Amino acid sequence: MLHSSIFGFAEQLVWDSVSSFSLLQVSDIHISKFQDPTRASDLEKFCSETINIIQPAFVLATGKQLEKIQTNNQFNVKMYSFPFFLSPTDSFNIPRLDSIQNYYRYFSFLHRHHFIRCRNCWAIFCFHPGSRLPFLLLNQMQELSVMATESLRSNHTVWFGHYPTSTIISPAPGIRALMSSATAYLCGHLHTMGGLMPALYSQHRGGTLELELGDWKDNRKYRILAFDHDLLSFVDLTFEEWPAVLITNPKSSLYSSSFHEPLVKILYSTHIRNAEGINLLLCYTGDASGRIITQGHIFSMEENRPLRFGFWPSVILLTDHYVLMCVCTLQPESSFIFLKCCLYLEKPGLLGLTSFSLNVFSKINAFYYSVLVLNLYTVLGPWFVGELIDGQVGACFSFGVFVGGSFLRGGLTYVVGILQMLFFNVPLMAYLCWCLFLRCKGHSFCSHIHHVRHLLVVLIHLAMALLLAWQVYSCYFLQRTYGTLAFVFSPMRTWLVALTSFLIYKTWTFQSSELRTYIVEMKNCQSF
Repeated sequence: MLHSSIFGFAEQLVWDSVSSFSLLQVSDIHISKFQDPTRASDLEKFCSETINIIQPAFVLATGKQLEKIQTNNQFNVKMYSFPFFLSPTDSFNIPRLDSIQNYYRYFSFLHRHHFIRCRNCWAIFCFHPGSRLPFLLLNQMQELSVMATESLRSNHTVWFGHYPTSTIISPAPGIRALMSSATAYLCGHLHTMGGLMPALYSQHRGGTLELELGDWKDNRKYRILAFDHDLLSFVDLTFEEWPAVLITNPKSSLYSSSFHEPLVKILYSTHIRNAEGINLLLCYTGDASGRIITQGHIFSMEENRPLRFGFWPSVILLTDHYVLMCVCTLQPESSFIFLKCCLYLEKPGLLGLTSFSLNVFSKINAFYYSVLVLNLYTVLGPWFVGELIDGQVGACFSFGVFVGGSFLRGGLTYVVGILQMLFFNVPLMAYLCWCLFLRCKGHSFCSHIHHVRHLLVVLIHLAMALLLAWQVYSCYFLQRTYGTLAFVFSPMRTWLVALTSFLIYKTWTFQSSELRTYIVEMKNCQSF
């Protein structure tokens, strides 16, 4: 979190005066000793050349600095190789903040500038306790509240961290309310949504700008941010694309905030003469090498002419994603129960053969309630119980993790739950319905291979086999990550493999006398 206190106002805009201050940001570097060595070499060149040319007051490195690897712990050698780059993935397997495994104790720092006070705000995304992969969660609101209170004495406060606020789960009053006094929040993590959203910017209700920066990993993006006479301006650039241009006066109207900036100073600027309406400023800049770049923005001298941010960037940055995940996780359960009620009221023939297979499935309690309990357990039950941190046993749920006497609300756990629903639970139900449909036509496991189209049979069985193989691999990953205890006490992984195998076996072997009623209904459905 950065606190800048800029006092006084000079009529002449001189960059080196006390009225101007700049910083530089890079995000999601993903340095790795195992993948793409050019990330590190380009970063070294960036530090030695680009930073020397721009000469910012200091540099922020947000987002994941070290590449994620399939392991429980951290690599100490990597920390010493890049001692100034720490990220949320550097909090693996940390039981307490004072643990010797907490590298933030050794590599984080507090620094003061001549007119700004900066603090490495690792507490925003330093997890306490820090569990192993893949569930990392936030639990540092008290420390952030203290920082927010301290920052009120400054002219400006800039927060920086890894995750956008839409992906952060935090207790009341919420992370956005906590940073409401800030001018801007600088983050990363989304990697331009795979190139679909190259500019992810929006503004909170309280006027705080949320500025997501594209990644260094694949796109080599960096940001120049400056305070000029207490007015914030920024530009996102690509490494080795010159010249680098940032327009600070006049300030862009889109990124203006009357809550946090003295916009009235624009009216007294000696460099602006057009005081009416909305204006477009374009700057064409060339260098000695013949490279030309165009930068521009819309500005206005009137405070009552706000511009709107894009719809999709605002949805992505301002929507609480975990709420949507909760809804997506619960929606299959309500649909499943609704299906049961509807199929009891409707004749199967009215909806065709698909409805008939669902009708049969819903009326055979052994299958219906097995899948219903599976879906409910995915939402409510503990997925596994194991050693989430060395020496500390915890339990993982869809809504969070219990470990070390603490409850850490989930974010990624909801994603895993939704994936489990979409790519295993629902396909399993569809596969069982298909098998029961074939049984109602009088087929056995051996006979259906000869009487049903071979390609269709092979594709359906292959798809189910791949899903079951994915589930088995999840069991292996669970054992490698959390140990044998988690592997044994894992209803959503190890036990589910056994349950799935039993249900598939049962569909082909249960007594055909139970199917007589449905065979008759099948004939009626076909005649209809």
